[in-house]
Amino acid sequence: MNVIAQDTTNQERLITVILFAVLIAVTLGVTVWASRQTKSATDFHSGGRGFTGIQNGFAIGGDYMSAASFLGIAGTIALFGYDGFLYSIGFLVAWLVALLLVAELLRNSGRFTMADVVSYRMRQRPVRTAASVSTLTVSIFYLLAQMVGAGALVALLLGIEEGETYLGMSADVAKIVGIVVVGILMVTYVSFGGMTGTTWVQIIKAVMLMGGALLVSLLVLSMYDFNFGSLMNDAAASSAAGDAFLEPGQRYGVEVAGDAWQTMVNKLDLISLGLALVLGTAGLPHILIRFYTVPDSKTARKSVNWAIGIIGTFYLLTLILGFGAAAVVGHEAITEQNTAGNTAAPQLAQAVGDHFGGDFWGAVMLAFIAAVAFATILSTVAGLTIASSSSLAHDFYNSVLRKGQASEQEEVRVARFAAIGVGAISIVLAVFAQNLNVAFLVALAFAIAASANLPTILLSLFWKRFNTRGAVWGIYAGLISSVGLVFFSPVVSGKGVDAAGNNLSLFPENVDFSWFPLENPGLVSIPVGLLFAIIGTLSSNESDPQRFAKLQVRALTGAGAERATTH
Repeated sequence: MNVIAQDTTNQERLITVILFAVLIAVTLGVTVWASRQTKSATDFHSGGRGFTGIQNGFAIGGDYMSAASFLGIAGTIALFGYDGFLYSIGFLVAWLVALLLVAELLRNSGRFTMADVVSYRMRQRPVRTAASVSTLTVSIFYLLAQMVGAGALVALLLGIEEGETYLGMSADVAKIVGIVVVGILMVTYVSFGGMTGTTWVQIIKAVMLMGGALLVSLLVLSMYDFNFGSLMNDAAASSAAGDAFLEPGQRYGVEVAGDAWQTMVNKLDLISLGLALVLGTAGLPHILIRFYTVPDSKTARKSVNWAIGIIGTFYLLTLILGFGAAAVVGHEAITEQNTAGNTAAPQLAQAVGDHFGGDFWGAVMLAFIAAVAFATILSTVAGLTIASSSSLAHDFYNSVLRKGQASEQEEVRVARFAAIGVGAISIVLAVFAQNLNVAFLVALAFAIAASANLPTILLSLFWKRFNTRGAVWGIYAGLISSVGLVFFSPVVSGKGVDAAGNNLSLFPENVDFSWFPLENPGLVSIPVGLLFAIIGTLSSNESDPQRFAKLQVRALTGAGAERATTH
């Protein structure tokens, strides 16, 4: 099977560019329309709370199913079989935590951000400052990974390799252009369209992603007469592992013969990753703010139910996409194009298009999946940007700097400038980080959310004794421990190079300062965040049982949630 870069002709590139242009034109049109609907702070931060459960469910799906989900998980399944599907299971199960513990209570208790809930019965300024720092950190890490991926995706799907040019661009220039375009678009979506524009972009992306994944999956299954067992057998035969491809242990929890320590580390790393994925979702800022875009808690619960259905269906389809790529494209062709397998889904789309309609339809399928992947990145970065700008404007500027005295117009204006600032920082960092291995940043974002955000949210909702010191200590301890442990882990230094000579760590092979053995810090940083939240609470005499009673009423009924939460 020829690789994408060899098969891409000028005609195929033209199809890709046209679809990209149509997608951008449609989403910008939605943003212009949304800008006319955005007049108040409620409109900007939460889309006027006017979205239905179905609409918000699709938007949550669009926000959550990032490029890492679409390209990364399909590629991981294609290369590692059974172990790749563990990511899908973790991402899906995580929504049960969000549904049962967070969605309804958070919607009832807050107004625009998670800090509205955490700070409700505490001193506003230190808690909101900590929540803003955590939100910004999670968002920047997540944004960085998405935007670096956007640059690589644009260069790859235009078929530009080192030494080649297209429209006067080299591969490096094409990557930078991709990063800058995504950055400008996300700033435009958020600063002009606010939450209304961002939500509709996410809905469009979710429909495109589900349609594309379903179409390719059906075409793959039809090649095997809808016999999934036959597809799995072919995938195992085409893989580098044989029958072991269908068994655990290829990627996670690997048993190393004669090295009991490394075997234990590998298994603990799997547990740590699972904890971060399952608990982190309910603490991701760009997911939490979606619960405020609906009119009441019942609709919030309904939207999460829809999201579970949409996301669950998608992750089942990644199983077909991954095994399909392994069977139809083959292990060698996938790794030749991208050693991490991130191009497995586009390669599969081109292969099934070639099979059913020849080279032209192969080019069309490739271009369509490229547009879907591009839409996926745009949607996710827009969600992250509005979460950051809302937190900076509502929590830090209005509540901390202006002590709750800023007008709605002033807050919206600051939020728009904050979106521009976050976008500019993300573009600059992504340009400098484009040649680094940043895949770990998504998992790190989940670990920070699980360590810093989720414990403080849950303790705020359920522990009467919880106070300001506990919230601040919990957020900062979870944040610092997760980032610090990753910095001293093998993902940053000490892993050496692979067979192709690529660095497996962030730093070159001759640099090694890793003393923390796990690649994901969740197993340690989540208990640390929880422990410091408890210690901080018990070491302070501050307590407000009456305020907690009011929070419980608000959490269960939604009474007063529309009003400002400062006191």
